[in-house]
Amino acid sequence: MTVVPVTSPDLDAAEVSWFAALCSDDYQFLGVPDGDLRSSWAHCSSIVKKAESLGFRNILCPSSYQVGQDTLSFVAGCAPITDKINLLAAVRCGEMQPIMLARTIATLDHMLEGRLTVNIISSDFPGEQADSKYRYQRSREVVEILKQAWTQDEINYEGEVYTFKGLTTDPARPYQTGGPLLYFGGYSPDALELCGQHCDVYLMWPEKIEELEGRMKAVHAVADRYGRTLDYGLRVHMIVRDTEAEAREYADYIVSKLDDAQGTSIRERALDAKSLGVSHQSKNREIADESGFIEPHLWTGVGRARSGCGAALVGSADQVMSKIEAYQKMGIRAFIFSGYPHLDEADHFGRLVLPNLKTCSLPHAYGRVPAHTPATPLGNGVRR
Repeated sequence: MTVVPVTSPDLDAAEVSWFAALCSDDYQFLGVPDGDLRSSWAHCSSIVKKAESLGFRNILCPSSYQVGQDTLSFVAGCAPITDKINLLAAVRCGEMQPIMLARTIATLDHMLEGRLTVNIISSDFPGEQADSKYRYQRSREVVEILKQAWTQDEINYEGEVYTFKGLTTDPARPYQTGGPLLYFGGYSPDALELCGQHCDVYLMWPEKIEELEGRMKAVHAVADRYGRTLDYGLRVHMIVRDTEAEAREYADYIVSKLDDAQGTSIRERALDAKSLGVSHQSKNREIADESGFIEPHLWTGVGRARSGCGAALVGSADQVMSKIEAYQKMGIRAFIFSGYPHLDEADHFGRLVLPNLKTCSLPHAYGRVPAHTPATPLGNGVRR
Protein backbone atom coordinates (compact mmCIF):
# COMPACT_ATOMS: atom_id res chain seq x y z
CA MET A 1 0.00 0.00 0.00
CA THR A 2 1.51 3.33 -1.06
CA VAL A 3 1.70 6.23 1.40
CA VAL A 4 -0.76 8.22 -0.74
CA PRO A 5 -2.63 7.44 -3.97
CA VAL A 6 -0.29 7.68 -6.96
CA THR A 7 -0.85 8.15 -10.68
CA SER A 8 0.78 4.80 -11.51
CA PRO A 9 -0.43 2.39 -8.80
CA ASP A 10 -0.01 -0.70 -11.00
CA LEU A 11 3.42 0.19 -12.35
CA ASP A 12 5.80 -2.58 -11.27
CA ALA A 13 8.91 -0.79 -12.55
CA ALA A 14 10.81 2.39 -11.73
CA GLU A 15 12.37 5.10 -13.84
CA VAL A 16 16.01 4.81 -12.75
CA SER A 17 18.04 7.85 -13.73
CA TRP A 18 21.59 9.09 -13.41
CA PHE A 19 22.95 12.66 -13.19
CA ALA A 20 24.88 14.80 -15.68
CA ALA A 21 27.36 16.93 -13.72
CA LEU A 22 26.85 20.13 -15.72
CA CYS A 23 27.44 22.59 -12.88
CA SER A 24 31.05 22.10 -11.77
CA ASP A 25 29.88 19.15 -9.67
CA ASP A 26 32.14 16.16 -10.22
CA TYR A 27 34.92 15.21 -7.84
CA GLN A 28 37.16 12.35 -6.83
CA PHE A 29 37.55 14.01 -3.44
CA LEU A 30 34.62 16.25 -2.51
CA GLY A 31 35.56 19.92 -2.57
CA VAL A 32 38.87 19.34 -4.37
CA PRO A 33 38.59 20.45 -8.05
CA ASP A 34 40.08 18.03 -10.57
CA GLY A 35 40.72 19.30 -14.08
CA ASP A 36 39.92 15.91 -15.60
CA LEU A 37 36.41 16.11 -14.11
CA ARG A 38 35.57 19.64 -15.21
CA SER A 39 32.08 20.24 -16.60
CA SER A 40 33.20 20.26 -20.22
CA TRP A 41 31.15 18.96 -23.12
CA ALA A 42 33.51 16.00 -23.47
CA HIS A 43 33.20 14.94 -19.84
CA CYS A 44 29.50 15.59 -19.35
CA SER A 45 28.48 13.96 -22.61
CA SER A 46 30.57 10.91 -21.68
CA ILE A 47 28.47 10.57 -18.50
CA VAL A 48 25.28 10.58 -20.58
CA LYS A 49 26.62 7.98 -23.01
CA LYS A 50 27.85 5.81 -20.13
CA ALA A 51 24.45 6.01 -18.40
CA GLU A 52 22.67 5.03 -21.60
CA SER A 53 25.01 2.08 -22.22
CA LEU A 54 24.42 0.79 -18.68
CA GLY A 55 20.63 0.91 -19.02
CA PHE A 56 19.66 4.01 -17.04
CA ARG A 57 16.33 5.31 -18.38
CA ASN A 58 16.73 9.06 -17.82
CA ILE A 59 19.41 11.56 -16.82
CA LEU A 60 18.97 14.80 -14.91
CA CYS A 61 20.62 17.78 -16.59
CA PRO A 62 20.76 20.45 -13.86
CA SER A 63 20.84 24.23 -14.16
CA SER A 64 22.98 26.74 -12.28
CA TYR A 65 25.06 29.80 -13.06
CA GLN A 66 28.42 28.11 -12.64
CA VAL A 67 31.22 27.17 -15.00
CA GLY A 68 29.74 24.32 -16.98
CA GLN A 69 27.16 23.55 -19.62
CA ASP A 70 24.00 25.51 -20.35
CA THR A 71 21.24 22.98 -19.79
CA LEU A 72 19.12 23.31 -22.92
CA SER A 73 22.17 23.67 -25.18
CA PHE A 74 23.61 20.52 -23.62
CA VAL A 75 20.35 18.58 -24.10
CA ALA A 76 20.28 19.60 -27.76
CA GLY A 77 23.84 18.37 -28.15
CA CYS A 78 22.90 15.01 -26.65
CA ALA A 79 20.11 14.37 -29.17
CA PRO A 80 22.34 13.00 -31.98
CA ILE A 81 24.63 11.01 -29.65
CA THR A 82 21.87 9.05 -27.84
CA ASP A 83 18.88 7.02 -28.95
CA LYS A 84 17.38 5.37 -25.84
CA ILE A 85 17.88 7.41 -22.69
CA ASN A 86 15.49 10.23 -21.76
CA LEU A 87 16.85 13.63 -20.75
CA LEU A 88 15.42 15.54 -17.79
CA ALA A 89 16.15 19.19 -18.53
CA ALA A 90 16.07 21.59 -15.60
CA VAL A 91 14.28 24.80 -16.64
CA ARG A 92 14.38 27.86 -14.38
CA CYS A 93 11.07 29.54 -15.11
CA GLY A 94 11.30 33.09 -16.41
CA GLU A 95 14.86 32.91 -17.75
CA MET A 96 13.40 32.63 -21.25
CA GLN A 97 10.26 34.35 -22.51
CA PRO A 98 7.53 31.67 -22.07
CA ILE A 99 6.41 31.48 -25.71
CA MET A 100 9.99 31.05 -26.89
CA LEU A 101 10.58 28.51 -24.12
CA ALA A 102 7.58 26.55 -25.34
CA ARG A 103 9.05 26.53 -28.85
CA THR A 104 12.51 25.57 -27.58
CA ILE A 105 11.12 22.65 -25.58
CA ALA A 106 8.99 21.52 -28.53
CA THR A 107 12.06 21.64 -30.77
CA LEU A 108 14.09 19.56 -28.30
CA ASP A 109 11.21 17.11 -27.92
CA HIS A 110 11.19 16.56 -31.69
CA MET A 111 14.98 16.26 -31.83
CA LEU A 112 14.81 13.59 -29.12
CA GLU A 113 11.67 11.96 -30.60
CA GLY A 114 9.81 12.06 -27.30
CA ARG A 115 12.74 11.46 -24.95
CA LEU A 116 12.49 14.86 -23.24
CA THR A 117 11.29 15.41 -19.67
CA VAL A 118 11.33 18.77 -17.86
CA ASN A 119 12.30 19.67 -14.30
CA ILE A 120 10.54 22.90 -13.32
CA ILE A 121 12.71 25.20 -11.16
CA SER A 122 11.70 28.42 -9.39
CA SER A 123 14.92 29.59 -7.74
CA ASP A 124 16.41 33.05 -8.22
CA PHE A 125 18.12 34.09 -11.43
CA PRO A 126 21.83 34.90 -11.24
CA GLY A 127 22.13 38.31 -9.57
CA GLU A 128 18.46 38.31 -8.54
CA GLN A 129 16.87 38.07 -5.11
CA ALA A 130 13.16 37.92 -5.78
CA ASP A 131 10.33 37.38 -3.33
CA SER A 132 9.39 33.71 -3.08
CA LYS A 133 5.71 34.32 -3.82
CA TYR A 134 6.63 36.26 -6.96
CA ARG A 135 8.98 33.51 -8.14
CA TYR A 136 6.31 30.84 -7.74
CA GLN A 137 3.69 33.04 -9.39
CA ARG A 138 6.06 33.53 -12.32
CA SER A 139 6.64 29.79 -12.50
CA ARG A 140 2.93 29.05 -12.33
CA GLU A 141 2.26 31.36 -15.26
CA VAL A 142 5.11 29.86 -17.29
CA VAL A 143 3.78 26.34 -16.72
CA GLU A 144 0.21 27.35 -17.59
CA ILE A 145 1.43 29.02 -20.79
CA LEU A 146 3.49 25.95 -21.71
CA LYS A 147 0.44 23.74 -21.26
CA GLN A 148 -1.64 25.99 -23.50
CA ALA A 149 1.12 25.94 -26.12
CA TRP A 150 1.30 22.14 -26.04
CA THR A 151 -2.41 21.33 -25.99
CA GLN A 152 -4.37 24.14 -27.68
CA ASP A 153 -4.51 25.86 -31.06
CA GLU A 154 -3.97 29.32 -29.58
CA ILE A 155 -2.33 30.87 -26.55
CA ASN A 156 -4.57 33.31 -24.73
CA TYR A 157 -3.27 34.12 -21.29
CA GLU A 158 -3.67 36.99 -18.85
CA GLY A 159 -1.65 36.81 -15.66
CA GLU A 160 0.15 39.02 -13.19
CA VAL A 161 3.50 38.58 -14.96
CA TYR A 162 2.65 37.60 -18.56
CA THR A 163 -0.14 38.43 -20.98
CA PHE A 164 -0.49 36.92 -24.48
CA LYS A 165 -3.42 37.00 -26.88
CA GLY A 166 -4.21 35.09 -30.05
CA LEU A 167 -0.85 33.43 -30.64
CA THR A 168 -0.83 30.31 -32.79
CA THR A 169 0.76 27.30 -31.13
CA ASP A 170 2.07 25.77 -34.36
CA PRO A 171 5.75 26.57 -33.60
CA ALA A 172 5.41 25.12 -30.07
CA ARG A 173 3.65 21.80 -30.73
CA PRO A 174 5.76 19.05 -29.14
CA TYR A 175 6.47 15.50 -30.23
CA GLN A 176 4.83 13.99 -27.16
CA THR A 177 1.07 14.02 -26.75
CA GLY A 178 0.33 16.76 -24.23
CA GLY A 179 3.98 17.69 -23.99
CA PRO A 180 6.84 16.42 -21.80
CA LEU A 181 6.22 15.25 -18.24
CA LEU A 182 6.86 17.94 -15.62
CA TYR A 183 9.01 17.02 -12.62
CA PHE A 184 9.11 19.39 -9.66
CA GLY A 185 10.73 19.71 -6.25
CA GLY A 186 10.00 22.22 -3.49
CA TYR A 187 8.84 22.33 0.12
CA SER A 188 7.17 25.71 0.65
CA PRO A 189 3.35 26.07 0.53
CA ASP A 190 3.61 27.95 -2.78
CA ALA A 191 5.80 25.18 -4.20
CA LEU A 192 3.35 22.47 -3.14
CA GLU A 193 0.46 24.43 -4.62
CA LEU A 194 2.18 24.71 -8.01
CA CYS A 195 3.20 21.06 -8.06
CA GLY A 196 -0.14 19.73 -6.87
CA GLN A 197 -2.04 21.66 -9.51
CA HIS A 198 0.19 21.28 -12.54
CA CYS A 199 3.11 18.85 -12.31
CA ASP A 200 3.42 15.11 -12.81
CA VAL A 201 6.29 13.90 -10.62
CA TYR A 202 7.11 15.35 -7.20
CA LEU A 203 10.84 15.06 -6.56
CA MET A 204 12.20 14.81 -3.02
CA TRP A 205 15.67 15.00 -1.55
CA PRO A 206 16.82 12.31 0.90
CA GLU A 207 15.49 12.41 4.45
CA LYS A 208 14.31 9.90 7.02
CA ILE A 209 11.49 7.66 5.80
CA GLU A 210 8.91 9.38 8.01
CA GLU A 211 9.93 12.79 6.65
CA LEU A 212 9.52 11.58 3.06
CA GLU A 213 6.09 10.22 3.95
CA GLY A 214 5.16 13.64 5.32
CA ARG A 215 6.30 15.34 2.11
CA MET A 216 4.18 12.97 0.03
CA LYS A 217 1.09 13.55 2.17
CA ALA A 218 1.51 17.32 2.06
CA VAL A 219 1.70 17.59 -1.73
CA HIS A 220 -1.00 14.95 -2.23
CA ALA A 221 -3.39 17.03 -0.12
CA VAL A 222 -2.94 19.85 -2.64
CA ALA A 223 -3.22 17.61 -5.70
CA ASP A 224 -6.37 16.04 -4.27
CA ARG A 225 -8.03 19.46 -4.09
CA TYR A 226 -7.56 19.70 -7.85
CA GLY A 227 -8.82 16.16 -8.45
CA ARG A 228 -5.31 14.99 -9.35
CA THR A 229 -2.74 12.44 -8.28
CA LEU A 230 1.02 12.58 -8.67
CA ASP A 231 3.88 10.16 -8.99
CA TYR A 232 6.85 10.60 -6.69
CA GLY A 233 10.60 10.65 -7.16
CA LEU A 234 13.72 10.60 -5.00
CA ARG A 235 17.03 12.27 -5.83
CA VAL A 236 19.85 10.68 -3.80
CA HIS A 237 23.56 9.96 -4.18
CA MET A 238 24.86 6.41 -4.33
CA ILE A 239 27.83 4.53 -2.88
CA VAL A 240 27.36 0.80 -3.46
CA ARG A 241 30.02 -1.87 -3.19
CA ASP A 242 30.25 -5.63 -2.77
CA THR A 243 30.22 -5.21 1.02
CA GLU A 244 28.97 -2.57 3.45
CA ALA A 245 32.47 -2.16 4.85
CA GLU A 246 33.84 -1.30 1.40
CA ALA A 247 31.04 1.21 0.80
CA ARG A 248 31.57 2.96 4.13
CA GLU A 249 35.31 3.03 3.55
CA TYR A 250 34.75 4.75 0.20
CA ALA A 251 32.38 7.27 1.81
CA ASP A 252 35.14 8.23 4.24
CA TYR A 253 37.62 8.36 1.35
CA ILE A 254 35.75 10.93 -0.74
CA VAL A 255 35.54 13.41 2.18
CA SER A 256 39.07 12.71 3.43
CA LYS A 257 40.52 15.86 1.83
CA LEU A 258 37.52 18.15 2.37
CA ASP A 259 38.18 21.52 3.97
CA ASP A 260 34.96 22.58 5.69
CA ALA A 261 35.42 26.22 4.70
CA GLN A 262 35.69 25.16 1.05
CA GLY A 263 32.61 23.00 1.48
CA THR A 264 30.68 25.96 2.84
CA SER A 265 31.81 28.09 -0.11
CA ILE A 266 30.61 25.44 -2.56
CA ARG A 267 27.21 25.22 -0.86
CA GLU A 268 26.68 28.98 -0.71
CA ARG A 269 27.48 29.66 -4.39
CA ALA A 270 24.40 27.70 -5.53
CA LEU A 271 21.30 29.61 -6.59
CA ASP A 272 19.14 27.49 -4.26
CA ALA A 273 21.45 27.87 -1.25
CA LYS A 274 18.83 29.62 0.90
CA SER A 275 15.84 27.50 -0.07
CA LEU A 276 13.67 25.63 2.42
CA GLY A 277 14.70 22.31 0.91
CA VAL A 278 18.39 23.08 1.37
CA SER A 279 17.77 24.04 5.00
CA HIS A 280 16.23 20.62 5.60
CA GLN A 281 19.31 18.96 4.12
CA SER A 282 21.41 20.99 6.55
CA LYS A 283 19.25 19.82 9.45
CA ASN A 284 19.91 16.23 8.40
CA ARG A 285 23.61 16.77 9.02
CA GLU A 286 22.87 18.29 12.44
CA ILE A 287 20.91 15.24 13.63
CA ALA A 288 23.22 12.63 12.10
CA ASP A 289 25.32 10.31 14.22
CA GLU A 290 29.08 10.74 14.54
CA SER A 291 29.57 8.88 11.24
CA GLY A 292 27.07 11.09 9.40
CA PHE A 293 24.15 8.62 9.19
CA ILE A 294 20.55 9.62 9.98
CA GLU A 295 19.11 6.15 9.46
CA PRO A 296 20.62 2.84 8.33
CA HIS A 297 22.56 3.31 5.07
CA LEU A 298 21.58 6.99 4.60
CA TRP A 299 24.75 9.10 4.94
CA THR A 300 24.76 12.91 5.02
CA GLY A 301 28.47 13.46 4.40
CA VAL A 302 27.92 14.42 0.75
CA GLY A 303 26.06 17.54 1.89
CA ARG A 304 29.20 18.91 3.49
CA ALA A 305 30.39 19.94 0.02
CA ARG A 306 27.30 20.56 -2.09
CA SER A 307 24.00 22.39 -2.02
CA GLY A 308 20.75 20.63 -2.81
CA CYS A 309 20.68 16.85 -2.49
CA GLY A 310 22.96 16.17 0.46
CA ALA A 311 22.86 12.47 1.33
CA ALA A 312 23.82 9.12 -0.16
CA LEU A 313 22.69 5.53 0.11
CA VAL A 314 25.75 3.64 1.37
CA GLY A 315 25.96 -0.13 1.52
CA SER A 316 26.21 -3.46 -0.21
CA ALA A 317 24.14 -4.28 -3.27
CA ASP A 318 21.57 -6.15 -1.15
CA GLN A 319 21.31 -3.31 1.35
CA VAL A 320 20.86 -0.69 -1.34
CA MET A 321 18.30 -2.87 -3.14
CA SER A 322 16.33 -3.21 0.11
CA LYS A 323 16.24 0.58 0.53
CA ILE A 324 15.10 1.09 -3.06
CA GLU A 325 12.38 -1.55 -2.68
CA ALA A 326 11.17 0.13 0.51
CA TYR A 327 10.95 3.45 -1.33
CA GLN A 328 9.02 1.80 -4.17
CA LYS A 329 6.49 0.39 -1.72
CA MET A 330 5.94 3.94 -0.45
CA GLY A 331 4.92 4.95 -3.98
CA ILE A 332 8.19 6.30 -5.37
CA ARG A 333 8.30 5.68 -9.11
CA ALA A 334 11.35 7.71 -10.16
CA PHE A 335 14.90 7.65 -8.83
CA ILE A 336 17.70 10.04 -9.75
CA PHE A 337 21.02 8.66 -8.55
CA SER A 338 24.56 10.03 -8.79
CA GLY A 339 27.98 9.42 -7.28
CA TYR A 340 31.54 10.63 -7.17
CA PRO A 341 33.13 10.47 -9.66
CA HIS A 342 29.99 10.12 -11.76
CA LEU A 343 31.45 7.80 -14.40
CA ASP A 344 32.94 5.38 -11.89
CA GLU A 345 29.91 5.26 -9.61
CA ALA A 346 27.59 4.72 -12.58
CA ASP A 347 29.67 1.64 -13.33
CA HIS A 348 29.41 0.35 -9.76
CA PHE A 349 25.65 0.83 -9.63
CA GLY A 350 25.24 -0.50 -13.16
CA ARG A 351 27.10 -3.68 -12.24
CA LEU A 352 25.78 -4.34 -8.74
CA VAL A 353 22.20 -3.06 -8.62
CA LEU A 354 20.73 -1.97 -11.95
CA PRO A 355 20.50 -5.50 -13.46
CA ASN A 356 18.23 -6.46 -10.54
CA LEU A 357 15.80 -3.58 -11.03
CA LYS A 358 12.85 -3.58 -13.41
CA THR A 359 13.03 -0.19 -15.10
CA CYS A 360 10.79 1.92 -17.30
CA SER A 361 10.50 5.26 -19.06
CA LEU A 362 7.75 7.29 -17.40
CA PRO A 363 6.79 9.15 -20.62
CA HIS A 364 6.13 5.74 -22.19
CA ALA A 365 4.32 4.50 -19.09
CA TYR A 366 2.11 7.60 -19.29
CA GLY A 367 1.40 7.00 -23.00
CA ARG A 368 2.92 10.33 -23.98
CA VAL A 369 5.23 9.05 -26.72
CA PRO A 370 3.45 8.34 -30.02
CA ALA A 371 4.26 5.19 -31.98
CA HIS A 372 4.97 7.26 -35.09
CA THR A 373 6.04 10.82 -35.84
CA PRO A 374 3.07 13.02 -34.87
CA ALA A 375 1.09 15.26 -37.18
CA THR A 376 2.66 18.46 -35.87
CA PRO A 377 4.28 21.22 -37.95
CA LEU A 378 7.73 19.91 -36.93
CA GLY A 379 6.63 16.32 -37.53
CA ASN A 380 4.41 14.95 -40.29
CA GLY A 381 1.76 17.66 -40.11
CA VAL A 382 0.70 20.13 -42.77
CA ARG A 383 3.35 22.76 -43.40
CA ARG A 384 1.86 26.22 -43.14
